[in-house]
Amino acid sequence: MEMSLQFLGATQEVTGSCHLLTVDGQQLLLDCGLIQGGKADELRNHDPFDFKPSQIDAVILSHAHIDHSGRLPLLVKQGFNGPIYTHKATAELCGIMLRDAAMLQERDAQRKSKKLKKLNLDPVDALFDEDDVEAVLKLFVPLEYGAQTKLMPHVSVRLSDAGHILGSAIVELWLAEGSEAKKIVFSGDLGRADMPILDDPCLIDSADLVLMESTYGNRLHRSWEETLTELKAIFASTIKQSRGNILLPAFSVGRAQELLYLFHLYAKEWDLSRWRICLDSPMAIKATQVYVNNYPLMDEDFKRFTRLSPGKHPLLSNAEFTSSTEESIELNDIHEGLIIIAGSGMCNGGRIRNHLAHNLWRSAADVIICGYQALGTPGRLLVDGATELTIHGQKVKVAARLHTIGGLSAHADQAELLRWYRHFENSPPVVLVHGEKEAQAVLMEALSENLDTSPQAAAIAEHRDCLDLSKLPKLVWIHAECVQWGRRLR
Repeated sequence: MEMSLQFLGATQEVTGSCHLLTVDGQQLLLDCGLIQGGKADELRNHDPFDFKPSQIDAVILSHAHIDHSGRLPLLVKQGFNGPIYTHKATAELCGIMLRDAAMLQERDAQRKSKKLKKLNLDPVDALFDEDDVEAVLKLFVPLEYGAQTKLMPHVSVRLSDAGHILGSAIVELWLAEGSEAKKIVFSGDLGRADMPILDDPCLIDSADLVLMESTYGNRLHRSWEETLTELKAIFASTIKQSRGNILLPAFSVGRAQELLYLFHLYAKEWDLSRWRICLDSPMAIKATQVYVNNYPLMDEDFKRFTRLSPGKHPLLSNAEFTSSTEESIELNDIHEGLIIIAGSGMCNGGRIRNHLAHNLWRSAADVIICGYQALGTPGRLLVDGATELTIHGQKVKVAARLHTIGGLSAHADQAELLRWYRHFENSPPVVLVHGEKEAQAVLMEALSENLDTSPQAAAIAEHRDCLDLSKLPKLVWIHAECVQWGRRLR
């Protein structure tokens, strides 16, 4: 029976997750994410798919982040009309995130078309629009964690909690039947143990192939205790020195809710009563309500804390929600005493850019980077030491104090990735995706040093590489243009 897996996104980069599974002539996508980063990267979203969307039978979506879900509207626009299987909370969040993405696509197309008109050139169309998003939302088939579901005659799936964001899933796939049966495990984006709000990532016992993310394959995060100490010191220092504004670029789903929870837990210890805290992101506000509504998915500490404080929900207790544009603009006139949580998390869009324009040049201000910053994004430029940023066509000097808080990351670090992988029986072959080249190379070396069982294959996926799954546990690349570059680990 034909069984193959082709890697078509998030290959040696942390964006655009997309993998094509073919089983007995039927085609299934794992994720269909938007490519994010600099302008050149984002233009790649307009390239044709490496497959015919109308021939895809189904999609399995690991979670709602746009780099995993953001090209679903384009997929539907170009002919896909099959089911999209995902956790029910992911389906809810996608209703918020994809509508926001469509609005941004249409706004970007209008802005570009206005410039082209002045040059007597034809306008450009948006990558997708709100109608395409509404068509996507009708295709979602919500699943619960832990239930094995048959999707096709030779494909079954089970979702387990990945602990990354609400609804994020590790995808277990059973392919074919009898002696030919193979089990593929796709990590999606793995979260971290002992983090607030969500349960720890589930450990999986068995697989014939592990498809594993590697975002932080080359580094270790600070401990949770060190991270809390660092945050406390930032607030204390800012109060003592100037009490200028503090900006937190944050992903609207996951990071924003985590920050709200921390500000609730440590309001007294961090002396937050002296600050006005604003969640300035319509999408994050809507996503927070989804978190509130999905209370049973939270970890026991969160649920216990909520039970002890009835009527005072920890995500809704001490921050103002500034939904309207007018409310957001009013914050620009305040130069001290504000903590602003706003998207986007990589500073490449959203209201955080307006706040950076009004605060980045102030030496009294602080900017706390608390999430992954992709190559080419303004956030990455700040982390790499940029002395100025171009915002809305204007150069803005970087005079604010910059803090990078790696301990707030929602991605597993190298040690956590290794720990998750080691739980599998018999060290199954592993292919690394969703990571930059340097991080993946270091993680490969760490895998080779830490495996003490019999040698097994491991590889780093390159774009369009294709595996013959029927040959597992060997990694056999089946297209002529594919070179067998995976090396054995000892």
